Amino acid sequence: MFTQPKLAQKLRMKTFSDDVAEFFMTAVKETVEYRQKNKIRRNDFMDMLIEMKEERDRLLSEGQSVDEGDVSGGLTLEQLAAQAMVFFLAGFDTSSTTISFCLYELALNQEVQDKVRQEILEVLGNNNNQLTYESLKDMKYLDMVISETLRKYSVTPHLVRMCVKDYQVPNTDIVLEKGLRVIIPLDSIHRDGDYFPEPEKFNPDRFRPEEVAKRHPFSFLPFGDGPRNCIGMRFGKMQAQIGLICLLQKFRFDRCPQTQIPMRYSKLSFLLGSEGGVYLKVEKLEEKNK
Repeated sequence: MFTQPKLAQKLRMKTFSDDVAEFFMTAVKETVEYRQKNKIRRNDFMDMLIEMKEERDRLLSEGQSVDEGDVSGGLTLEQLAAQAMVFFLAGFDTSSTTISFCLYELALNQEVQDKVRQEILEVLGNNNNQLTYESLKDMKYLDMVISETLRKYSVTPHLVRMCVKDYQVPNTDIVLEKGLRVIIPLDSIHRDGDYFPEPEKFNPDRFRPEEVAKRHPFSFLPFGDGPRNCIGMRFGKMQAQIGLICLLQKFRFDRCPQTQIPMRYSKLSFLLGSEGGVYLKVEKLEEKNK
């Protein structure tokens, strides 16, 4: 489905089962109808999609022709539902996977865990123990820890793109022709020793501003880049931050006899995932201090 989408379409291959697709279509349709009927605005992602649908409806009502594949002319209800579904999936499953891998690495690197917990407690203490959008921005080391997790564990191992024009690869005779589908191996780039020395080592300091400035800007692409970057990037990353804050301020994570060292990956999942789950020892901090 990724390498030969036209063939997959002819073979009627589906990413989601009929009941899942029907559930999302129904949920989105009812939401759109309810908001339009009651003139409800929440200034959220759904409002943006509804505006694009209304723009398409307006053009059609004026008798203008709109190419169904051109989203610049607005969205059909089906396209709106597809965008909502991708946003939902891009921001949830990836966030929980990232949290799991992050806690795994923090369990194996206690000094990093202590440092990020100290930052969390200090920032929350300076904000009356209230977690706000502004306080999230102050947790610089937490952001570095999440970035290093996404480097070492590329939840989406590769990007699929299409050439929009002929491109000759520099210093070679290779020409990527217009229309060619290209698979970019993120995991290979993120574990390239030329960009990240000792790539198997978990080291959040790689993402200090001065270190980031030394590297090629496209050596780190957990969410892709450019106009086709991940639609759920900010949503997913914020969820991971909030999840880790809530856990690390109350619990300490450590290895246990069932912890996989080294990590083994599932061969059955499209997204990167552990084989058999992540097992860790969890200790409540208050009990330990007593």
